[in-house]
Amino acid sequence: MDILLLIIIATTAVSLASLAGGMLLFWKQIWTESFTPILVSFAAGVMLSASFFDLLPEAFESGGADIFTAVFLGIVLFFFLERFVLWFHHHDSTHGASPAVYLILLGDGVHNFIDGVAIAAAFLLSPGLGLITTLAIAAHEIPQEIADFSVLVHGGLGKLRALVFNLISGLTALLGATLGFFFLGNLQVILPALLAFTAGMFIYIACSDLIPELHKDFKKQKSWAHVVPFIAGTLLLWFLVRVAGD
Repeated sequence: MDILLLIIIATTAVSLASLAGGMLLFWKQIWTESFTPILVSFAAGVMLSASFFDLLPEAFESGGADIFTAVFLGIVLFFFLERFVLWFHHHDSTHGASPAVYLILLGDGVHNFIDGVAIAAAFLLSPGLGLITTLAIAAHEIPQEIADFSVLVHGGLGKLRALVFNLISGLTALLGATLGFFFLGNLQVILPALLAFTAGMFIYIACSDLIPELHKDFKKQKSWAHVVPFIAGTLLLWFLVRVAGD
């Protein structure tokens, strides 16, 4: 199958994860609140294992020790993006007024655009790496979009409008993937750095946003139960990396 078609299919699937995240809130709130920590825990395991088992080894093999600078830049840049634009992506930031709506949409657009570029870069190296990168991105999209959808509704949008705007924001990943395919195809030398940069983003999201969320209200939650989906996400990515490597 043509590599561009694979990239478009994978990126579209990730974009639809935005819709799935919002659709969960059309169901009973109690069910959503009980299930969200499971999704968060699974996403954290997937993102960390994708970074350390796959993205970083692949980047190191192609780019050597220099790729660690890109990892550092990925962590630092995402810190500033979250600090100044994406701070409402935290799951506890549900107090936002109407400005939060525009921050969420802008932040999601930028974030999803970068996700699209990362997917394109991974598929350009190998279809197996592209599949694993797509799964890692999709795994954190659903819990993130549940939080964002809540802020949009709380900021004044109806559920249907919030769902539509969330989907439109998710489609910016297609733009990033398409531009990534055409502009990265002849620039193979920067792909290891981009993969390492993506790994840095994943590590930051998992350690700064997702894992701290699991530590909240430890006594009120069955928090040890969240270890199971975390381990499941880790083992799933480890297995996929082994299969892709073989």
